[in-house]
Amino acid sequence: MNLQRSLLVFPALAIVVSVGCGQVSGAQPQAAAEKTSATTLAPKSVAPKKKVAVTSSTLVKGVASNPATLAVLTTITVANERPQGYSRSLFKHWIDANGNGCDTREEVLIAESTSLAQVDPYGCKVLEGNWYSPYEGRAFTEPSGIDIDHMVPLKEAWDSGAWQWSNAQRQAFANDLSDPRTLIAVSASQNRSKGDRDPSNWIPPNAAYTCTYLADWVAVKAQWKLSMDQSEFGRIRNLLTRSCSSSDSTMVIPANNSNMPLDTQAPAPTSAPAPTSVQVTVPARAQTPASSGVRQVGSVRCKAAEFGQLGENKGVPFICSNTRKDGSAYAAGYFMWRPV
Repeated sequence: MNLQRSLLVFPALAIVVSVGCGQVSGAQPQAAAEKTSATTLAPKSVAPKKKVAVTSSTLVKGVASNPATLAVLTTITVANERPQGYSRSLFKHWIDANGNGCDTREEVLIAESTSLAQVDPYGCKVLEGNWYSPYEGRAFTEPSGIDIDHMVPLKEAWDSGAWQWSNAQRQAFANDLSDPRTLIAVSASQNRSKGDRDPSNWIPPNAAYTCTYLADWVAVKAQWKLSMDQSEFGRIRNLLTRSCSSSDSTMVIPANNSNMPLDTQAPAPTSAPAPTSVQVTVPARAQTPASSGVRQVGSVRCKAAEFGQLGENKGVPFICSNTRKDGSAYAAGYFMWRPV
């Protein structure tokens, strides 16, 4: 056994959508997280579950983002919520769906680390990496300060239609790695601040992220055929109209969500059918132009359509790429701004 354990040392594979119920760590983020001893460990090889349908071949260049996003918003049913009967245990997570030893939390941590994530060679436990929490715009190096947030919280999903789903559908939603907007690595403090609230009473404090947050929320709700209550629908519509009318970006709701299986023992509920293909133009992250006129970016996701484009962060040249500076690839379908 000792010999076998000593041989379990492999190169790490680092890979990289969006809820308050996905809390895992109780630790609060620190202003400057201390480095762990993980850098002395040879990381374990992992085979990520990420199967992202958003690729350059499926993207359609958008025009004005406001009308397109609002058009998708209007396809969502507006109805009263059904809050009775919710329990987190009804949404089984985190699971190891592909049997590679990494559960959903670890998969997302590996996928969204902007550097080579350091992983315990004796088990899929992420020890160190670099994460950017867009909710407040802060960087972290220790996973203890990071929660995996469900963009649409589990209780919110239950209240707006998941109460009719099968157990298999709820598990698929809670562990969805098919779309990077569904699960997102954020600071533990902001995840707890958000809780199970929808945009009618909680918006990330990072104003530059508001349009992206709303667009991702709409995309997830549309993909999973979840309803909105009147206050939620109205607040999103008003914010998109007032704050996101001039932004331009492109995203796609996957035509088929393979992580949303039907219950083999009973037909799927009519209110939660398999998602249909919807192409969505959504607001991009707000960018603040530098005095030099060069686009200002950060260590965050960029779009496939921006692949190869250049930007700048605090005077350092950045590029939109699907690989890290050392040549290792991000998760399939992920593009990040990283130093040239």
